[in-house]
Amino acid sequence: MGRTRTIDRDKVLDHAEQIVCREGATALTFDAVAKAAGITKGGLQYCFGDKDGMIAALIERWFAAFDAELARSTAPDSDTAEQARGYVAASSRVDEASQTKMVGMLMTLLQSPEHLEPVRAWYASWIGRFDPDSEAQRRARTAFFAAEGAFFLRSLGLVEMDQAEWDGVFADFLKLL
Repeated sequence: MGRTRTIDRDKVLDHAEQIVCREGATALTFDAVAKAAGITKGGLQYCFGDKDGMIAALIERWFAAFDAELARSTAPDSDTAEQARGYVAASSRVDEASQTKMVGMLMTLLQSPEHLEPVRAWYASWIGRFDPDSEAQRRARTAFFAAEGAFFLRSLGLVEMDQAEWDGVFADFLKLL
């Protein structure tokens, strides 16, 4: 009698991210992920249900990783300005490998628009924190958008910055707060 094989969901998701980063969003198929992970399509289906379930798991993991990084920068009872400061600081620490994964995920989202809703809700929860009637909170909102813009410009390869430039740009964003 053999031992029941268990599937490590995180390792499977690692393989899915690698496929997207290496080959693009259209290469993310159950066949490709199962082969890369060394499991059957049935095992993959057992873990995620279908491709949409796998994409949802990737999105959840992405948010969880960023939220954990944010928690290292922000006290739980922080006000909105402190939360924005933590967000900018956490964004500045996202390494190149993580940026590549996130851009790959964004490309996957564009292929699966039904998965945009949790991302929109996540951003809406952030943007909804800023009081447009408060000068300090408008500056915090500006820093938030600036950090997102810098992240996407660099991640998409539209702007090249070495680490010193990157750190300087984010120091400027933090000065807004």
